[in-house]
Amino acid sequence: MIDSFGDLDAYVRLPRLAGLWLSPDGRRLVVGVGTPDKKNARYATALWEVDPDGERPARQLTRSVKGEAAAAFTPEGDLLFTSARPGPDGEDDDEPSAALWLQPAAGGDARVLAKPAGGLHGVVVSASGTVVAGSGLLPSSDGLDADTEARKRRKEAGVSAILHEEYPVRRWDHDLGPDRPRLLTGDLAGGGELELRDLTGHAGRAVETEDASWDLTPDGRTLVVTWAEAERFGSQRTIVAAVDLATGERRTLAGDPANDYGEPQVSPDGRSVAIVVQRRSSADDPGDVWLAVVPVDGGPVRDLTVGWDRWPGGARWTPDGAALIVQADHEGRSPLWRVDVASGEVTRLTPDDGAYSDVRVSPDGRWVYALRSAVDSPPSPVRVAADGSGGVSGLSGPAEAVTVPGKLVEVTATAADGTPLRAWLALPHGETPSPLLLWIHGGPLGSWNAWMWRWNPWIMVAQGYAVLLPDPALSVGYGYEFVKRGWGSWGDAPYTDLMALTDAAEQRPEIDASRTAAMGGSFGGYMANWVAGHTDRFAAIVTHASLWDLGQMMTTTDAPFYWLRELTTERLADNSPNRFADAITTPMLVIHGDRDYRVPIGEALRLWWDLLSRSKADDGTSPHKFLYFPDENHWILKPGNAKVWYETVLAFLAHHVRGEEWQRPTLLG
Repeated sequence: MIDSFGDLDAYVRLPRLAGLWLSPDGRRLVVGVGTPDKKNARYATALWEVDPDGERPARQLTRSVKGEAAAAFTPEGDLLFTSARPGPDGEDDDEPSAALWLQPAAGGDARVLAKPAGGLHGVVVSASGTVVAGSGLLPSSDGLDADTEARKRRKEAGVSAILHEEYPVRRWDHDLGPDRPRLLTGDLAGGGELELRDLTGHAGRAVETEDASWDLTPDGRTLVVTWAEAERFGSQRTIVAAVDLATGERRTLAGDPANDYGEPQVSPDGRSVAIVVQRRSSADDPGDVWLAVVPVDGGPVRDLTVGWDRWPGGARWTPDGAALIVQADHEGRSPLWRVDVASGEVTRLTPDDGAYSDVRVSPDGRWVYALRSAVDSPPSPVRVAADGSGGVSGLSGPAEAVTVPGKLVEVTATAADGTPLRAWLALPHGETPSPLLLWIHGGPLGSWNAWMWRWNPWIMVAQGYAVLLPDPALSVGYGYEFVKRGWGSWGDAPYTDLMALTDAAEQRPEIDASRTAAMGGSFGGYMANWVAGHTDRFAAIVTHASLWDLGQMMTTTDAPFYWLRELTTERLADNSPNRFADAITTPMLVIHGDRDYRVPIGEALRLWWDLLSRSKADDGTSPHKFLYFPDENHWILKPGNAKVWYETVLAFLAHHVRGEEWQRPTLLG
């Protein structure tokens, strides 16, 4: 057992599991494991094989400086993965792209199947051996060879400019363009290199959205894909379309102005597609999410779970096509559920506090494989009985078990409008009353129900803090009305819910209510800023990647068309934290990455100025601080930077909450 929360160097070295893939015969289960590279500058992922029966220890399959990402299995059980590592001949490109590799199931060296200049992602393989993947091509390119030449000309001319003709122009942490994703296809039957051809042509934004996904019918003749279409006023909507691989002809399976459609999964018999339907939000309606089924050949969309007050996702078919296994947030957990395709009846499969992801169903239909995490447990591979009768069994994974330095309990309260509220409370070991840290989740459509590497409460618990993890209004897993309570009124019910849960936590004997702080990231950062302008009850506030001036933020973020459906001009003004800057007396630590395009850096710069320009000390000093990362985005991903993030937050809290002398982290110079 590893206890690595009091030592930040040890913490950033902990293996991080993500992604799970099952071979067609059910005998091979592969998971990705991220660890810091030698320069401590990034996490590189290696692939490990896990025994689906839980008997043999996990074994490492790949190892390279660049890392690998599992993609799929061939019908014969060979592993496909993508990687930018050098080829077997030792050649290493100046600007390497992610090639598609094949590692034989029988053993032997991996070999390159395809290496387009724009890389490959989203690889899917049909039972017949047809491959479809996404790849970036320049708009002028008429095929892969032409794209290689066009890139060469652009590089030799020293051109970095991007000409945009539609929205959006960037996403999270990267620019969109100059290339745009297209879908490529090929056939594995040849046995040699995979000959890829352009299936969609220049598709513009169509498969560029963060929610874009696709699946193949078993015979490899039809691709079903999420397809984004432009709308007036700079907006877009998503449909689900079927593409004939022989002709490239595309036809709509599900699409209308009232809903967005996505996450297509083709049934085992190739006749039906399971999709997620999301009713589009408006100023008065947060929308809703449900599962539906539509015939591959076209026909009416049949709703399955429209009456279930939960938001399902990650659906996978059972082999007989009779049910779908899904995940859905539920009261601070994210269990697995079985949805009967004929009736829409929903049955919970996992009774514990876990959050499940990366669902895979065994070919005999007996087992569901997934990664399980919880607020107090990092992701690990598990096996679940598909009929719900056998509970959850842990598999022998590639990472040792982790012991958190405390315990997790639940806190309940009642909102001002009578709504029941709940939160997790992470408590350190020992009987001494602990200072309290209110940690607000992002989203805002989110929940504290899974393990978090980036914002991990147990590091704070290891330093003696009790950490409150509340789900206020706008949190998911509590039903439509719970979300609607805060819709368009971010500073109202979400704020009062947070204060009610904080009040409840402070009544516990384990808590020292005289020493409290608050912090949050993204929407949690927004709420931290709102808290700062509306109460002085906290000794310190940490605000990461936070929204400050909503009028500015909602027109410079990467997807304003979504946010502005909810936030009218009046609501932007009413709910903007910057209006209350004069009321802030609490010391604030502002944190932001320059490459954050979801919440652009201008929010932090404006907040920092608004704080400092109100400083009245003659010598210009201020209790506030600004931790700036020139090379990070919405999340702090590099191991070294993550360590400094935690060190700075802990030092700031120690100074203002515990009264200790300010200690500047040594790595900050």
